[in-house]
Amino acid sequence: MAANKFYFITLLFFLILLGYLSYQIFRPFLSPIAWAVVLAIVFYPFFNLIKKYVRWQSLASLITIIVIIFIMIGPFSYVSFLIAMEIKDLPRYLQEGGLEDIKRTVETPLVRGIIEKIISTFNIPEGEIEKSIVESLNHFGKRLLDSISKGISNILAIGLNFVFMIIALFFIFKDGGAFLTKIKDYLPFTEDQKNRLVSQTKDVVVSTIYGGVAVAIVQGTIGGITFFLLGISSPALWGLAISIASFIPLIGAFGVWGPMTIYLFIKGEILQGIILALVGTFFISLIDNILKPLIIGGRTKMPVLLIFFSVLGGIQLFGLIGLILGPLVIAIFISVIDIFRHLEEGGNNA
Repeated sequence: MAANKFYFITLLFFLILLGYLSYQIFRPFLSPIAWAVVLAIVFYPFFNLIKKYVRWQSLASLITIIVIIFIMIGPFSYVSFLIAMEIKDLPRYLQEGGLEDIKRTVETPLVRGIIEKIISTFNIPEGEIEKSIVESLNHFGKRLLDSISKGISNILAIGLNFVFMIIALFFIFKDGGAFLTKIKDYLPFTEDQKNRLVSQTKDVVVSTIYGGVAVAIVQGTIGGITFFLLGISSPALWGLAISIASFIPLIGAFGVWGPMTIYLFIKGEILQGIILALVGTFFISLIDNILKPLIIGGRTKMPVLLIFFSVLGGIQLFGLIGLILGPLVIAIFISVIDIFRHLEEGGNNA
């Protein structure tokens, strides 16, 4: 009995040690691998379609990757370039008249009345609100400029990560099915529990990517085009803001186009305000109400608040890929707890 216990402890020690060392080995490549997994999930239907006409798995994988690279280097890269340029120009815009434009808006009777109401209610010193707004915008612009400068200096690292992602993607398409089967075989659960875990994982990935990311991209695209046609500065940046805001429960994309509509009305640009309100109501926000229920359906059983915080926490921990990894980690955690809960209930019943 003592020998068995010593054997178990030794095995557990080596398992933890080797697991930690394996994590350290793969840690530099976790981000490109994670992106490769996400892209594999998004483009797997296309890969299956190619496999119907191409006999060799490697060739089908290569064709799919060429399509992905074309999409990423084409429209995606162009939009990224526009956003980078707009962020870079934002501090200059604020210094060359943007702040004066904001000050003029603040001085309008409607906004002045609201500010005076806030000042009298909370006993805030006169001019403190305007000063805070101007200082915050200046600070925000400088931070954005610093971020862009650091991003340009890391261009080599970004290029290497892109290459690693493509390599990982090729082998995920080529050998992914067999690899997933091996992982399932190693899981210490019953077949029913494994299927439940796989189903839960798949549901969260599909609902997050197709129901979240896809809808966010469509909303951001429509919003950016609308802002461009209305002559609003930095349309690509506003489109990105709409895409990010679409993940916020209850508020969604309205949190961006709604205040902008009010801002246009305050400035006296009534026609532009009406057009943005109509597009925002009947196109941008309506997409969220139509597409998400159709795509997600009843797939994810997680509360909306839990998904919201898992997305924000995932972005904080993993970066942009945390949009998917955050909810995925929480979903798998809940699934494993559910498995152990059923095991405990089974033991008690016995």
